[in-house]
Amino acid sequence: MASSGSGGTGSPCGACKFLRRKCASDCIFAPYFCSEQGPARFAAIHKVFGASNVSKLLLHVPVPDRCEAVVTIAYEAQARIRDPVYGCVAHIFALQQQSSLESVDLNNNNNIHDAMIMNAHREIQSAGRSSISSEDFLVQACTSRKRPNYNGDLGELQALAFRMMRN
Repeated sequence: MASSGSGGTGSPCGACKFLRRKCASDCIFAPYFCSEQGPARFAAIHKVFGASNVSKLLLHVPVPDRCEAVVTIAYEAQARIRDPVYGCVAHIFALQQQSSLESVDLNNNNNIHDAMIMNAHREIQSAGRSSISSEDFLVQACTSRKRPNYNGDLGELQALAFRMMRN
């Protein structure tokens, strides 16, 4: 990912660049914060958690898992900056609300579909003999009616959920 600035020839890692210190050859941040984009990413982490705390935390994480830990810490730091009270829980809540709305929408669509099928069966039974087959009649009945689209409401509901969480 990024090389440490050992020997003075390489540039410091993004974390050391942000902290304005010399990057040691064994810098724990060097593999995860490159020199170019690292300072901006590390700024949020440092603001929320502090460099020392993150360094101590990473020392307790096995080396193969550190990259994922840094990504998670960076995500949580960004979420805490956006929403200091709830952090990433606000995003989780919004996703749960979206999932609930999608489930309700799916159930409504299934109920509408079932009702359309039942109506089509009743119309076939009451019509008696018809010039079209019952399968063609069902296809016509199901495709001629449009299902309601609830996607426009989703953004408004998410905005409402965020406003409720902020109050």
